[in-house]
Amino acid sequence: MGVGDKMENAAEEFGGKAKEATGKMTNDDEKVAEGKADQAKANVKQAGENVKDAFKE
Repeated sequence: MGVGDKMENAAEEFGGKAKEATGKMTNDDEKVAEGKADQAKANVKQAGENVKDAFKE
């Protein structure tokens, strides 16, 4: 796994957190849900990359 993939996953998670926070501030439940979904997706990708790294060692 490359450093770029890790950075991309971290950026996606951060974007999800920002989207969730914006949704909470504006009382937009849909935006909150989208933010949480983005975070979950980034976490799943990161977990998959961690498994790949474990098998490379």
